[in-house]
Amino acid sequence: MKILSMKKLNNVLLIAATVMFAGIATACNSTQSASVESNATAQMSDSTKPNPTKSQNNIIVDVRTVEEWNNDGHADCSINIPLSDLSNKIEELKKYQSITLVCRSGNRANTAKGMLEEAGIQNITNLGAWQNIQCKK
Repeated sequence: MKILSMKKLNNVLLIAATVMFAGIATACNSTQSASVESNATAQMSDSTKPNPTKSQNNIIVDVRTVEEWNNDGHADCSINIPLSDLSNKIEELKKYQSITLVCRSGNRANTAKGMLEEAGIQNITNLGAWQNIQCKK
């Protein structure tokens, strides 16, 4: 009887920890200051300019934050559209034949993939970490 109670308690604690972690992760992604959002818009404008290494029909989108993009590095053949801004860019992304998504580990890219698929976009690949990108020269 006590073993069963401990198993239930462990399951409840595991579920509570998972929910708490998800809530913290969501809060961290959605609490940016106005100056950061302004910087994100400026960065997206710069990063979405035509790049000769990108095919007109294919695009690589890094969904990390602007801070991660600027401070942790990025592939020159990718553009930065933070996950928090992706819903505002869906119509622009619909013109591409294929979209490759990256982030730090692949988790946010997977979330972005789901968002784009819900919007009717097909041919989306989650490449995982941004370091997996191989830009054509």
